[in-house]
Amino acid sequence: MNDLFKDASLSAVLAGCIATVISYAGPLVIIFQAADSAQLSNAQLSSWIWAISIGSALLGGLLSLRYKVPVVIAWSIPGSALLVSQLPQLGLNQAVGAYLVASLIIGVVGLSGAFDRIIARLPGSIAAGLQAGILFSFGTALFESLPAKPWLVLAMFATYVSMRRLLPRYAVMAVLLVGALMTWLNGDFKGDALVLGLATPTLITPEFSVEATLNLALPLVLVALTGQFMPGMAVLRNAGYQTPASPLISASALGSALLAPFGCHGLNLAAVTASLCTGREAHESPRRRYIAALSGSLLYLILGIAGATLVSLFAAFPKELIAALAGLALFGAISEALSRSSAQPAERDAGLFTFLVTASGVSLLGLSAAFWGLLAGVIVHVAMQARRPSSVAALPGEKT
Repeated sequence: MNDLFKDASLSAVLAGCIATVISYAGPLVIIFQAADSAQLSNAQLSSWIWAISIGSALLGGLLSLRYKVPVVIAWSIPGSALLVSQLPQLGLNQAVGAYLVASLIIGVVGLSGAFDRIIARLPGSIAAGLQAGILFSFGTALFESLPAKPWLVLAMFATYVSMRRLLPRYAVMAVLLVGALMTWLNGDFKGDALVLGLATPTLITPEFSVEATLNLALPLVLVALTGQFMPGMAVLRNAGYQTPASPLISASALGSALLAPFGCHGLNLAAVTASLCTGREAHESPRRRYIAALSGSLLYLILGIAGATLVSLFAAFPKELIAALAGLALFGAISEALSRSSAQPAERDAGLFTFLVTASGVSLLGLSAAFWGLLAGVIVHVAMQARRPSSVAALPGEKT
């Protein structure tokens, strides 16, 4: 405990709190959209927020203390986006069953130490194309909300573009503040919807099905390993931390499984917000930056307990603000995923087909676009990488 107080600093505490606030300001709105599409009750939504918040708080805090490294845990963002389309079709009980299956698979990957080998074998273009396809509709929803609230959406868009140039790390936070201010000034804020209350965990009985496993569990595993754990580990490595991946993945899978019956769809390493806690902004000394993750975990804990208040707060804002905020918050992730999907010329076709099929939203034989996008990408990759028959004779003087 003495070492904890000795290592603490204001810069680290502020960095951790900002990281957590940014996590709620952007990715949380996707969960509200998923809950709205599935017509979940406020109690179920409150339990969901409680589960992901408490899980992020406890896992991040314990792992950071254990390794003295800023381990930032958050919920799966592309997984949340996937639920917008899948949750209404599968229902909450089958979704929870899929969460448990996904946690089991990720846990096996973590315990076996096979993470690095799996990532090495899976073409990065396919994983990136799948992630971009899942998130694509959120980017377009920003502009679809423009006719209803043009000044609100344009102001948020202009703020995002400006902040991306000046202070990119705080772009989403600035967008939220501008959107909230304009909503207040226009009289669109529904103050009567606000309630003060604590989150009440609601137990959900899991149901298991082949459809849920193929449409939800397997995509959740893929986007978690490639879209969350891989960049999350890259952030730690780039900051000079050599913490092994296996215990971080295993602990996240265990926490996800324990909280799945309360609505948690998956916990994993954060990447974007983790950069705030692993960089010089937190502290000049890398050894003392774990305090940032601890302070962020504490704020997760506080906000998670007040889940009912968070639900009512977002309900008080117009849906156009939520849609615009979600789209802008995910612009960076969409851009990066699209870039990675075409980064390797030899894998470009596989990444493109994965993206197009997934973004189309096509459903066939009861299977979702995410499944077909993944399958299309793998087939195209295998076909393009297959060795051509050596039937063409070499030219004179040409080496064979």
